[in-house]
Amino acid sequence: MIRKIRKAAVIGSGIMGGGIAALLAGAGVKVQLLDIVPFDLKEEEKNNPAARNRIVKAGFDGALAATPALFYSKKDAGLISIGNLEDDIQTLAECDWIVEVVVENLKIKQELFAKIEKVRKPGSIVTSNTSGIPLKDISQGFSKEFKEHFMGTHFFNPVRYMHLLELIPGADTLPEVLDFIAAFGEKNLGKGIVWAKDTPNFVGNRIGIQGIGAVAKAMIADGLTIPEVDAIFGSALGRPKTAIFKTVDLVGLDTVIHVCKNSYERCPDDEQRDALVLPDFINKMAEKKWFGNKTQGGFYKTELTPEWKKLRKVLNPSTMEYEDLTRPSFPCIDESKKKPTLKEKINCVLNGEDKGGKFAWKMAANSFQYAANRVPEIADTIIEIDNSMKWGYNFEMGPFELWDTYGVEKAVERMKKEGLAVPANVKAMLEKGHTCFYKLENGIKYFYDFASASYKAVPVSKNAVSIAAAKGNNKTVLENKSASLVDIGDDVFCVEFHTKMNAINAEIVDTIGEALDYVDKNGCGLVIGNQAGGMPGAFSAGADLSFVSKLCHDKKYAEIEAFLKKAQDGIQRTKYASFPVVAAPYGMVLGGGCETCLGADRIVAHSELYMGLVEIGVGLLPAGGGCMNLWKKFITALPAKTAKDNNLAKLFVPAFMNVAMAAVSMSAAQARENGYLNQVDRIVYNRDNLIGEAKKEVLKMVDDGYAPPAKQPLIVMGDAGQGMVNTELFNMLNGKFLSEYDAFLAKRIAFVMSGGEVRAGSEVDEDTILKLEREAFVDFCKEEKTMARIDQMLKTGKPLRN
Repeated sequence: MIRKIRKAAVIGSGIMGGGIAALLAGAGVKVQLLDIVPFDLKEEEKNNPAARNRIVKAGFDGALAATPALFYSKKDAGLISIGNLEDDIQTLAECDWIVEVVVENLKIKQELFAKIEKVRKPGSIVTSNTSGIPLKDISQGFSKEFKEHFMGTHFFNPVRYMHLLELIPGADTLPEVLDFIAAFGEKNLGKGIVWAKDTPNFVGNRIGIQGIGAVAKAMIADGLTIPEVDAIFGSALGRPKTAIFKTVDLVGLDTVIHVCKNSYERCPDDEQRDALVLPDFINKMAEKKWFGNKTQGGFYKTELTPEWKKLRKVLNPSTMEYEDLTRPSFPCIDESKKKPTLKEKINCVLNGEDKGGKFAWKMAANSFQYAANRVPEIADTIIEIDNSMKWGYNFEMGPFELWDTYGVEKAVERMKKEGLAVPANVKAMLEKGHTCFYKLENGIKYFYDFASASYKAVPVSKNAVSIAAAKGNNKTVLENKSASLVDIGDDVFCVEFHTKMNAINAEIVDTIGEALDYVDKNGCGLVIGNQAGGMPGAFSAGADLSFVSKLCHDKKYAEIEAFLKKAQDGIQRTKYASFPVVAAPYGMVLGGGCETCLGADRIVAHSELYMGLVEIGVGLLPAGGGCMNLWKKFITALPAKTAKDNNLAKLFVPAFMNVAMAAVSMSAAQARENGYLNQVDRIVYNRDNLIGEAKKEVLKMVDDGYAPPAKQPLIVMGDAGQGMVNTELFNMLNGKFLSEYDAFLAKRIAFVMSGGEVRAGSEVDEDTILKLEREAFVDFCKEEKTMARIDQMLKTGKPLRN
């Protein structure tokens, strides 16, 4: 039997249930979303379907309105049907996968599964999203067939954005069920799979919640403040900017207290159990219902002055009063900001002699101890623990990777000197002469396996390609400080950017040209992509604005024009190369990054795609072929004769508005709706597989007998398009939707995209439009208001509306 998920059910329509339903719908699965009938129905409402579905409808509407968005596209909501557990429970018989996402109460879950068992079809998979109740307790008393198809699927919130999916096998779960859900979760839902044991809070929350509790207690003991702790545990240690307490405000203090309590009650033998008894001030917060963002106040809160100015406040645990927030720092943190790599930043902080450095080391040592002692209790290897913290808590490194970064032997010696216990498994590893948890040999990454006392290859998906592993295997053929060309196998090469935010500079432009030359002689195809970290990360945040700013201030307009010409020539060479070129964008794909993708033969995009031509925000326009190639995407989506006969205005206005309004997609699905992706471009849900899938696309195009496209003139809107835009801009100016300078820029953008001084329906060659792009860009660079916009963006990171 070949398993398929044609229809799924999600039972529980809260934040988590709505998120799971939205994710499944985004993957093209029909979803039945169910919840309970309200307890407080009036007599006249008891036979009213709308009233009986009031709870599930509110949950569904909440998922649709959620910020950040839970749906890739609002159109996906059409795949979700709603109902209640009394009137619609028979619909579960149609479902291939049933996911329970109800309140964390064993009795309620067991009663629900008893109802499910009566109506589900044999062979359907049933899973619980419990965050900590043992599966063996939930499934007690159910049939053998039910248990064989029952397991845990623990998603992390917000479901769309958090990469982690913990899978927990039941004692009787069939191996083929486990394999199927793992494959579906990885490929169709885009999740990073961690296999957890049926222990309280599984892997991510068992490690993460101990870390939060330990830091909170140590903060009080060592006399640090909440802002001081958050200043330490941010980006300098590879953590999210929300650090510790801002993260708790985001998640909800009530949730953290519940998970702490669950671990404390169910883990009586945990050697750091006391860390789960939170400080008294947190209990007082709970009594006052200061749970964080959901209650407009937690560890932090925002107040408004009578003048509507926002004031950030932070809780003083000693007084239980909110005080004005001041941004603290420490010498080690300040020094770390000067370091170029995360490894250097981490060592700068952990070796710091100031109060912040000593506290960071104290808590790092504590996390090293705790993580090592959890293997094999909660997971079989260190990989599950590291991946859980990276994928579920958005850390850049898990505890064992952090330990490697500091130096295992160095850390152990320091721990011994300070009288800290060294975990037995780590002692044994060092005694055998093994001094690191991970190592890279011949392009293969290995991890130390405590059970076998040996190194084993880190398991990777067959769909994944690691650029770092290829580089470790001496497959780099071109390299400079801005970009590399790497052999990723099967005669396919990858151009990788590695500037800050992967911003495109002159060196990257040169490297793309060199890469095209090299692949023409030595390869069959090229991928443009990278595997930089971060959530969502940046494929490329656009052109190096500081480079453009300097040329503008120095009035080197000829150099600007020459740079643009070289960039355009590179993108044109990419489009018309004798071999296929596939772009693999993810995360932020802005300005020049977007133009790079539009110039490729095809795009294989990650589902989290924030793509747009945003140059107008800094007083410029896309001049790397962006105006031309976006218009080309629109008209080539139609058959040639249709494009000529069609009302081009229906295409021109949305294409123009993308550029004039700096429209950025909020997903790959939305990028397709905006016209940046067409039907031959693909969407991949798992970013880990993105480069591998792009490589597969290259090889498929080669196998299909790739031939470069013929260069043909483009049909344009000409003067008619410009007239339409002028009318639209007049209305927008009157409505104060844009400034006079925005309108000035937009008129010129319309002139460029419409082909210049020609009649509607004319055919214009590509070089003409590219020249119009360059001329407009250089003219804009001469404008004081453009220079002011550029300077503001470089100084504050925010656009100037002038």
